[in-house]
Amino acid sequence: MPEGQTDPRVGFYPGTFDPVTFGHLDIIDRASALFDRLLVGVAVNEGKHPLLTLEERLEMMRQEVSKLPHANRIEVLGFDTLLVDAVRKAGAGTVVRGLRSGGDFDFESQLSGALRRLAPEIETVFLLSSEGHRTTASRIVKEIARLNGDISSFVSEDVASLVLSKLGRRAT
Repeated sequence: MPEGQTDPRVGFYPGTFDPVTFGHLDIIDRASALFDRLLVGVAVNEGKHPLLTLEERLEMMRQEVSKLPHANRIEVLGFDTLLVDAVRKAGAGTVVRGLRSGGDFDFESQLSGALRRLAPEIETVFLLSSEGHRTTASRIVKEIARLNGDISSFVSEDVASLVLSKLGRRAT
């Protein structure tokens, strides 16, 4: 497909994924069953002061999605542009966003409205987080890890090891 053309059967799930959690993977798994292709866009997002480098987050995401049932439909890529530009460049026609709570909906509806004004050809769909993941946020996972808490119920063993090593700790 020529650059700039969008395909509604291609989804784009953006995020910082610092780190990727079971909640993110749940959304990716479910979205990959809905689209012919799902692009997971890992954002640079220096404004969030990520713990992990972009390269670490990309590698971590590729490793984690390779374990999912529809892994052959999922591609992981990094981006450091406006979301709309990354979506267009990738040829996706749909942005996928996960919602945990009403607060997420308020923010995401504003983001969706801005995206619609910038790119009316791109649709946004929301997937409600599975019940067990509604309280999971990367920021909370990092805080638990920083304070020597157990993050194993939020992230895989490999992700936990990476996060703990970045914090100068070892997995127990």
